[in-house]
This record gives sequence, C-alpha cells and structure tokens, in this order.
Amino acid sequence: MTVSRTDPQVTAFVEELADWQRALRAQFPIITAHPDQAYLDSAATAQKPQAVLDGVHTYLTTTNANAGRGTYPWANRTTTLVEEARDRVKRFLGEPAPERSAVHFTSGTTEGLRTIARDWLPQLLTDGDEIVVPVADHEANIAPWLETRHQLARQGVHIQVRPMPYQTASGDYDHTALAELAGPRTRFVATSHVHHVYGGNMNVHRIRRAVGPDAVICLDAAQSVGHLPVSASDLDVDFIVFSGHKAMALPGTGAVWARGTRGPDFTPGGWSGTPNTVGIASLTAALDWLDAAGTDRIERWTVALAARLTEGLRHLDAYEILGCQAALAADSPVQRRQGIVTLRHHAIDSGDLGFILFSHGFMVRSDQHCQGSAGESTGSVRASLHIYNTAEEVDRLLEVLASLG
Repeated sequence: MTVSRTDPQVTAFVEELADWQRALRAQFPIITAHPDQAYLDSAATAQKPQAVLDGVHTYLTTTNANAGRGTYPWANRTTTLVEEARDRVKRFLGEPAPERSAVHFTSGTTEGLRTIARDWLPQLLTDGDEIVVPVADHEANIAPWLETRHQLARQGVHIQVRPMPYQTASGDYDHTALAELAGPRTRFVATSHVHHVYGGNMNVHRIRRAVGPDAVICLDAAQSVGHLPVSASDLDVDFIVFSGHKAMALPGTGAVWARGTRGPDFTPGGWSGTPNTVGIASLTAALDWLDAAGTDRIERWTVALAARLTEGLRHLDAYEILGCQAALAADSPVQRRQGIVTLRHHAIDSGDLGFILFSHGFMVRSDQHCQGSAGESTGSVRASLHIYNTAEEVDRLLEVLASLG
C-alpha cells in the first residue's frame, strides 16, 4: 500500500526530529540488537536506555546497601540517594512548593493508588460524602476507590461513588457534565492523564474548574510521565502517581507525589520496610535521561507517529479504530493521540491478530487492556509508541495490516 503523508505538519515533525530521534534510538541496547523487530508495547512497559543500565550497574557495584539502616559509608550514600531521588521527582514534575509536598516510593502506579485509597482517603471522608471514579479507565484507578467505600461501610460510614462522565464521541471526560455532577459533598476525584486504550490526553487541567477549589484530585500519570511534560503546577492536582518502569526505569518502581495542601498529610501506613533502592537509582537515571532528551520533543515525536498510523488506518475498511473518530486524519483539527492507537479487525480475533503481527516482527498488546467495566467489552490490539520507534516501522505496520484486509 501507499502510506498517506498528506499532512505537511506531521511530515515536518518527523523530518525535523529525525537526526535527534536516531541518536536517541541508538542508546537502547535491546532495540539496536533487534533491528528487524518493532517494539510497540511501551504503554505496558518502556525499554531502558544505556544511561539507566549504567546507573544501575554503578549503584550495585559501588554503593549497594540498605537505606536508613546503617551508619557506614555505603549505607549513608544509599540513604542520601533515596532522599535526593525524592527531590528529583519533585523537580521533574515541576513542583511549585517542594518544601510542602512529599514523595513516597512504591512498586508502581497500582500500589501507589491503593496506598492512597487505603491509608489516606478514609481520613478525608465522612458519612454522606461523594467521590468520583473514572469507570472507563484502567482498573487500577477504579478498584482501590471501591475498596475504600467497602472499608468505610464496614465502619458505618457510607459514601457515594459517582461515575466520571465521559463524552461519547471523543472518550474524553465530559467536564461540563462533571461540573453539574460535583457538589459540596464531592471530596475526591480520581482521574487519568492519558487514556491507556484511546490514547487521548484527558484534559485534566479542566478538572479543577469543574469540581471547585476544595475537592482533592488524584492523577494516574502512568501513561504520561516519561511520555510528555507533566506539570504539577499547571494541572492543579493533589496527587500524581506513576510507574517508573513506564518511564524507562526498572520494574517494581513507582512514586506518589502528594501536594499536601488539602486534607491530612499523606503518609503510608504501617512499618516502612526496605525500599527498592536499585529501582530508585534507576528512576533517578531515567528522569535525568528524559530531561536531557526533552519530554516535549518526545511527545511531538510519538504524537506525529500516532497521527501517521491513524491516517493510514482510516483508509482501511477492515479495521475499527477505538477512541475519537474525529482525530483519525493526520490533518485533524482536534487533539491527536498521545502515541497510543488501539484497533480491531472486523473479521480477525484480536488475539490472532496479535500473533500474526508478531510473526511479521511487531510486538503489540492484544486483550482488553485492563479497562474498567464501563469500557470496551471486546478485545483489541494496541500499538503504543515511544522515542525508539520510527516512521518506517509505522509504514511497515500499515503495509502488513493492509495485506490482511
């Protein structure tokens, strides 16, 4: 097939950033070792640049010890590493008041959200309060808040769970309907920054205006940290939770940033055991690498590739593309996908399509993507892009998909 490149802006982005992207791609050993395979599953986990691998090696061979436990030099250096990593996360998120906020390390987004739900949210809520839950987002941003409701009910405190309203056509939050839904008893709102299936930026900066100055807003940033600029100041949220492994750090690493200006101070309950020090070291190295690369340019690259992919897909009648249909054309005036494109073939099961694509060298995800009960009920194939992906990989993917039509 001939891939459409009619939009000059997308073409200009790719051409302008080509040399920069090529130099960054070369820094990923697993990518350069497999030039005939295209890794298109970065929404599940991102690959690691050499700088992160080097940072891990340096830590393990020069400093490895337990943090906050000993007084010898290795232990002291590890304790300092963990404390400096908290400040590094704050700087990466553009923290406007670092002396007030807190950062706590977790195993990832799921544990971070559950920690807020278990150890912090019950202190905020009283009988009759309401929380808003995004029931078509990732299950990790739904189940913890429902568990809070059950936990409080056992104590005789009854709260209302209000489903987050969505715009049917775009999949974005319906901020107008949310403003009508929110009231004086709306105490907590759970949100996602980028939707893990539809790829849309959920315009979280509009949430504060919709729910007012007092409600606590918790942001699942698993699909945005490491993929695009994330500003705690601009978003005006109270919690930002993300997974390190999706931001090029090691698995088993994540963080909760807490603004600390609404409700009680956030402190995870229970005894604090040994932190994942090597994971934290990898996170610091990853954030340094991302800042040097420029998350603004990473976003431009992945958005351009996603636009290239949807532009080609919209001409293939055998496929359904999930999410906002108005955003499919490369020259669409509406918001484009943030490097995530999810699709179905009308005749081929998504699991089978995933195996077919792998036989052609493409690694994609094929299932229901852990979406909540109000989301998709049928499996689909998700291609998620990052800085190590190329326009040539997108064009080759389109050729394979077209051959299956």
